[in-house]
Amino acid sequence: MRSLQLISLGCSKNTVDSEHLLAGLRGHYEIIPESAGEQKVDILLINTCGFIGDAKEESIQTILAAAERKKQGEVGRIVVFGCLSQRYAAELPGLIPEVDSWCGARRLEEVFEALGVTPAEDFRTKRYSDGRKLPYAYLKISEGCDRRCSYCAIPFIRGVHRSVPMETLVKEASSLAADGVKELILIAQDSTYYGLDLYRERALAKLLARLSEIEGIEWLRVHYSYPQDFPEDVLEQMAVNPKICPYMDIPLQHISDRVLSMMHRHIDGAATRALVRKFRGKVPGIVLRTTMIVGHPGESGEDFRELLDFVSQAKFERLGAFKYSEEEGTFGAENYSDDIPDSVKQSRLDELMAVQKDISLEFNRSRVGTLERVLIDAESDGIFVCRSRYESPEVDGEILVKKFPGAAPGDFITVRISGADEYDLIAEPVE
Repeated sequence: MRSLQLISLGCSKNTVDSEHLLAGLRGHYEIIPESAGEQKVDILLINTCGFIGDAKEESIQTILAAAERKKQGEVGRIVVFGCLSQRYAAELPGLIPEVDSWCGARRLEEVFEALGVTPAEDFRTKRYSDGRKLPYAYLKISEGCDRRCSYCAIPFIRGVHRSVPMETLVKEASSLAADGVKELILIAQDSTYYGLDLYRERALAKLLARLSEIEGIEWLRVHYSYPQDFPEDVLEQMAVNPKICPYMDIPLQHISDRVLSMMHRHIDGAATRALVRKFRGKVPGIVLRTTMIVGHPGESGEDFRELLDFVSQAKFERLGAFKYSEEEGTFGAENYSDDIPDSVKQSRLDELMAVQKDISLEFNRSRVGTLERVLIDAESDGIFVCRSRYESPEVDGEILVKKFPGAAPGDFITVRISGADEYDLIAEPVE
């Protein structure tokens, strides 16, 4: 049997695509896990990211390294797919001729066709695991995006919004639960848009209710929601359903009316503030994660001070921020001048994150002495790496507990928080 290895770059949505693809290739190839490192293989697949500059550079360097390995006889065929090859389908084949097949990001079937494989019809409800058992999994509930934010290239890379049928998601989630997954993290380009195309209504709350009925699934978490027309029945579900974590990832990007308008976010500062108050009021104790962009074209010093004041007042438990990056093909690149110096962008980013650092530290210190039910994700150097309902994997801090007998990754344990810094917590197990 010929050997195959897949390198998956970019976001968790790409990870899900890669796991579906490998599930469909199981039995047709000997699959070498990515975690095994570079090995001599007949087929090397590369799932690329093409969203922002750094991600594009990483993808290109990975492809060039693969091309060099092919010249050395370490790789037979190279098949590239994903966002980068979708976005630059016309340019890349001529630039890197060593790649045997270029496929896009919208149809995994293109990759199967390039490999001469007919997958099972249900490959999208299956996942490939390389032996690393994680107690959580990402569940991609839709593809594409109908939003047209001025800075974002996703709509013309991934296409229009397409919800995954609820029955398909329930089947996939049930399969994950049977494999030991305890937590599902719902992801999409815009998770709150889920269902509009299939059911003519926002159906995220109904989906959460269905998923919570699956035996073995203990936690459900929502990422990548959108503030405009947020479906309030999701908050109602969250308030009464113990399986839905009181946690919401909702990228707000800014608070200034002028900047939000230039971003084409279709929501103003007053509505944004009201939405944050509604979250806090309807789900007491909810943890909010958001992202902000600094240095957007036209962002004045006054706009930035308004953003700082908002963050200081809203006290988001989790916040990430990025410098504006002009992306060719977007409305912003074609209609705005990216004229804010990088030094100013960096200064604003540093100032914003300094404010957030104090907020995060205050929140973490407020939890010292409390009891938490946590999920053990992994064990490293005699330490259990854990999370509570208030931490999402890979993007938030961790709760660190000294390893003790009778517990293992995948277990839930009760701990008492004993220490805190800006990012992580220290805890002791409770008998």
